[in-house]
Amino acid sequence: MKKINLAIDGMTCSSCSNGLEKYLNKQKGVLNASVNLVMANATIEYDEKILNQGKIEEFVKEAGFKSLGEFKEIKVEEKSQKEKIKFIIFTILAIVLMYISMGHMINLPTIPFLDMHTNTANYMISLLVLTICFIVYGFDILKNGYKNLIHKTPNMDTLVAIGVVASLGYSIYNMFIVFNGNHQQVMNLYFESAAIVIYFIKLGRYIDGISKDKTKDAIQKLVKITPNTAVVKIDGIEKTVTLDEIHKGDILVSRAGEKIAVDGEILTGEAHLDESFITGESKPVSKEVGNKVIAGSLNYDGYIEYKAERIGKESTISEIVRAVIEASNTKAPISKLADKVSGYFVPSVIVIAIITFVAYLLIGQGIETAITSFVTVLVVACPCSLGLATPLAIVVSEGLCASNGILVKKSEVLENAQKVNTIVFDKTGTLTYGKLKIAEILNYSNMTDKELLQLVGSLESKSTHPIGKAFTDYIEQNKIQVLDVKEFENIAGYGIIGKIENQEIIIGNSKILEKYKIENNYTEDEKKLAENENSIIYMVKDKNVIALFGVNDVVRSNTKEVISVLNKNKIQTIMLTGDNKETAEIIGKDIGITKIISNVIPSEKAQTIKKLKQENRYVMMCGDGINDSPALASCDIGVSVNSGTDIAMDSSDVILTKNDLGSILNLINISKKTIRNIRQNLFWAFFYNALMIPIAIGLLKPVGISINPMIASLAMVFSSITVILNALRLKNIRI
Repeated sequence: MKKINLAIDGMTCSSCSNGLEKYLNKQKGVLNASVNLVMANATIEYDEKILNQGKIEEFVKEAGFKSLGEFKEIKVEEKSQKEKIKFIIFTILAIVLMYISMGHMINLPTIPFLDMHTNTANYMISLLVLTICFIVYGFDILKNGYKNLIHKTPNMDTLVAIGVVASLGYSIYNMFIVFNGNHQQVMNLYFESAAIVIYFIKLGRYIDGISKDKTKDAIQKLVKITPNTAVVKIDGIEKTVTLDEIHKGDILVSRAGEKIAVDGEILTGEAHLDESFITGESKPVSKEVGNKVIAGSLNYDGYIEYKAERIGKESTISEIVRAVIEASNTKAPISKLADKVSGYFVPSVIVIAIITFVAYLLIGQGIETAITSFVTVLVVACPCSLGLATPLAIVVSEGLCASNGILVKKSEVLENAQKVNTIVFDKTGTLTYGKLKIAEILNYSNMTDKELLQLVGSLESKSTHPIGKAFTDYIEQNKIQVLDVKEFENIAGYGIIGKIENQEIIIGNSKILEKYKIENNYTEDEKKLAENENSIIYMVKDKNVIALFGVNDVVRSNTKEVISVLNKNKIQTIMLTGDNKETAEIIGKDIGITKIISNVIPSEKAQTIKKLKQENRYVMMCGDGINDSPALASCDIGVSVNSGTDIAMDSSDVILTKNDLGSILNLINISKKTIRNIRQNLFWAFFYNALMIPIAIGLLKPVGISINPMIASLAMVFSSITVILNALRLKNIRI
């Protein structure tokens, strides 16, 4: 068995990718084919004894697409307003077309030079020209319908294509009859049926394809995490080079504020590095000689020299990129009710229409009656309402979600969130805020907490230490004045000293007390703070300890309530984190999560998700960091908090714009209501067809009930309106 990943050109919609996937899977020697519309590629597993790349590319060509060779580069198309403008233009044209062709039926004022009775030629030509515009607009639908018919995999596009071509052909035929003198046939023009069918299908496609390049953007942002250049040290001389010029074994230099260029090992120096995008740990990690460094991590405060070990495709970042791409190419078995039913419905309608046509010829009713009945069946059964049943309900629900702080990027989410029975949470930045905050204050002075924090924040404003940012953030957020600091001194590994209003203030860890021989009577308090995984900061004034600060990552508000509701609804909750076991268990116990998986790297997070799915769990993953990207792409539904990194948000299916985990409960509730609404829409669509197809065939002619294509097209519009009104009811959901 061999696997190949081909870049595919020419796919414009899900019908294209589904059609190509089905066609490839039917070929001898193809073991499994998965086509990804967003990435514009096809991953094919095949028997190399039977097939080779050239033969597989021939299959792609036979299906109507073009292979661009092996998939190597992620190309993101420039975003433009062309599609939106085009859709607006055709919306206006659709209204104009309906007004010209049907306005007189509801007593709207007629346009004199387009009146069907007094200016018949103008009337017919205007309808033909407008319809041809729609044919060009929807040519991809007609082409796809034809290809799927040839490949014996007919879908809704096939039915649309047959109905459009039949309606258009019959109308052009009657148009020539009118020009030959039979003006009664002007009543048998059904151009609008062909045009409006295309318009409604395009509406559904437009709704579904608004954000299809998000995953590509996400992976490109991930690649950009590493710097473009690095400083290499050769024989004591520093030289700036590009990443491509770095070789294994090279000695690289990193100073405070710079990013690590490649994975390696520290040879000289020490520093605090921010590796939260990989480990999920919010606290910067202290690194010294012999420790490993990861490409993309940020050097906060030191000077280090490190040896390049893993470069290019071997780096940790490249592995994450590869994991995201592979996960996005793996399709979950998502149920598409409309597609399943239409798989039987479409061929059935085609057969019924053909039988009707032949039957009328056999009983001697004439070619005109046979064609009229054939077109009527196809038009009345045209799946506009079926095509709208899902996307319209989805778009209304997406609007409802957006107004409640839930940005849904994939339509499948609102169909499938109600299936979720397992939710996996990242810890840092998801269950917690992901930033160091002042968790506890033990005040032994006569000063208020605010006054203490003003002194510490003013002193820390002179420091670059990451823990100090918790204090500077506090005074910035609370608009507290920064006091003037004099004689500031940074004592590496201990803390900082400075004078404020002629009073010496010392800030640091317990070692700074030993250094300056200050009595420490608060070791028990320090232990209590440490038990809660706090970083301990001492504050000394006039040689006396006046306060202890516990700095930690704080649990988000209402997290406990959300976990409690999920547990009550028998949805399993799991914490999946790169943090150590002790920290994770303390937080898990506090918020009510009993299953905790700790000390995991990004690839292990994705593997954990896959194992849960193999246990027939429908998994939602909620995260915020780059390290969560593979897991977010691997799960059934990926959710990111808005405060997360761009890559996590772009790799996910849902963004919680209010950073409120309670939005997950709202999403599941909306999903339940949405899928119920979709089923109602599908019922009405098929109930309408079950009712109208027998009439279109002519079975009720003996009792005086019959319709022609014009009435059929009106009935088709009525069916769509019913679905639209039902979908709009979703706006009234209370959450």
